[in-house]
Amino acid sequence: MTVTLDAIESAALRSDRFRLEREADWKRLEAIVTRMEKGRIRGISDEDLLALPGLYRTVASSLSIARETSLDAATLAYLEALVQRAWFVVYGPRTSLWEWFRGFLGGGWSAAVRAIWVDILIAFAVMVAGTAVGWLLVSHDPEWYFALVPKQFGDARVPGASAEALKATIFGNSGQNGMSVFAAQLFSNNAQVSILAFALGFAFGVPSLLLLVHNMAVLGAMLWLYNGAGLTTDFAGWIAVHGTTEIFAILLAGAAGLHIGRSLAFPGRRPVLQATAQAGRRAALVMAGVVLMLVVAALLEGFARQLVDETAGRFAIGGSMLLIWLGYFFAFRGNDGHAASRDTPR
Repeated sequence: MTVTLDAIESAALRSDRFRLEREADWKRLEAIVTRMEKGRIRGISDEDLLALPGLYRTVASSLSIARETSLDAATLAYLEALVQRAWFVVYGPRTSLWEWFRGFLGGGWSAAVRAIWVDILIAFAVMVAGTAVGWLLVSHDPEWYFALVPKQFGDARVPGASAEALKATIFGNSGQNGMSVFAAQLFSNNAQVSILAFALGFAFGVPSLLLLVHNMAVLGAMLWLYNGAGLTTDFAGWIAVHGTTEIFAILLAGAAGLHIGRSLAFPGRRPVLQATAQAGRRAALVMAGVVLMLVVAALLEGFARQLVDETAGRFAIGGSMLLIWLGYFFAFRGNDGHAASRDTPR
């Protein structure tokens, strides 16, 4: 009888010691799994998310040891249930591509854009300054025009061109073939600028801002050229058809790059790697939307601008697109977008 009691006490002590040594990891995993099962992903820190696979393996190892050493049934049942729940969270089915895309458009993208509003304001100010710099440089010395505007944007659009020649580049079917080529070149240039403005953000955002200045200086130079011929409004209408989408995309790309750069330079109280990782995920979501905007801009360039040959109609299209984008980004809330930002599409 005494031997039996000693064996029971020894087993109980062994079980208690086993639990005490590992219970902190069990409780942490259980808390993370419970939150994820309830859809409360926002309340989970990035540190816990990164630790989730390791915690799962630790608890699975604890379950294996518990089975081999014949620990009490309650501990075994608890660990088996926890490991099963954690397996579905770690290795279970991921969000499908369609579900991710629906969450992305349903609020994930717009939420990411709103989250970088400070960077958007900075990038916008830099772009306005770049346009003004381009105008002022060319107005002071027209030779700057040839330094700023790429040669492929040339043809009739050069200082000294007549008003009739410049007008023919934005109106009339006779010049539409040439303008289609110019539009394609402009789109290709702006797509490259968008990608570079984002990629260069890792250098503390400074190259991204300089690239925005240079790109908008080209627009400023061309505005000066058409203004000299009394065609400022007509040129603005011609640009507006696709520009309110394409230039907006460049703005967001530059802001996304700057967002990463700011997190590197000013991580706050967070470790640099953690701050950069969070900013990178947010910026990547914004850039996924930038690609979509560039596709829309290409369609507007290829069809709308060629079909509408008067300034008022062009402003109507461009203005409508601008209102749509502003409404979507800053008025539309939708869902919180965590499915788009956290989950991986299958």
